[in-house]
Amino acid sequence: MIRVGIAEDDAGSVELLRGHLDRYADEHGESFHVTTWSDGAALVDAYRGDVDVLLLDVEMPGLDGFAAAGRIRAVDRDVVIVFITNMAQHAIRGYEVEALSYLLKPVPYFAFSQQLRRSVGRVRARAAVEQLTLTTQGEVVRVDVAQVVYVESIKHRLVVHTLDGRYPLVGALKTMEAELAGKGFFRSNSCYLVNMRHVQAVRQSTCVLTGGHELVVSRPRKKAFLAALTDHLGGRVGGERPAPA
Repeated sequence: MIRVGIAEDDAGSVELLRGHLDRYADEHGESFHVTTWSDGAALVDAYRGDVDVLLLDVEMPGLDGFAAAGRIRAVDRDVVIVFITNMAQHAIRGYEVEALSYLLKPVPYFAFSQQLRRSVGRVRARAAVEQLTLTTQGEVVRVDVAQVVYVESIKHRLVVHTLDGRYPLVGALKTMEAELAGKGFFRSNSCYLVNMRHVQAVRQSTCVLTGGHELVVSRPRKKAFLAALTDHLGGRVGGERPAPA
């Protein structure tokens, strides 16, 4: 299901866009979950990074579409933004917030369907790479699961360690473990959730990960940890095996 957001202060325009979405869904076998906001301020206040495609009116009272898009981009770098505008000259400003494109009012169905096809294609391409959505320090980021080396639990907080950096967030390791179930992760002890694709060596009581991280493998978990690693290696095609312990 594609999650579509509509930020538009004109009720008639909202109904038109909803109708276009319904028609596209019937013609292409898609499914859309639609959320609407009556203006830019309402969008920004309620936004939680749970939208795939954002149809954003440019001219709205209070916080206009460009200002709202700037605020959204500060917390979500991946949402596909399409501006809805009365004036084509507004389109150039869309590049400032990496908008995919724009549609002119009143939005005709053919132009809408072409743009929606591009938007859905971009969402599908992104989804083909397994991603983890994190809320960290007031920002929503999406990281490739393959780039996560391990997740660390520190009291009531988590730190997601990736190849590119660290992302602190509030959460429980048990919850993260459930979210990453079936994606090649295993608990080495009560504090660490390890991405098995990054295990380089297993020693007597530790495992060595990509980047030189060395984490404790608890004695009660070691047998299961080794079994999980063996299963992962058995399913790996063309990958490098960890160095022998």
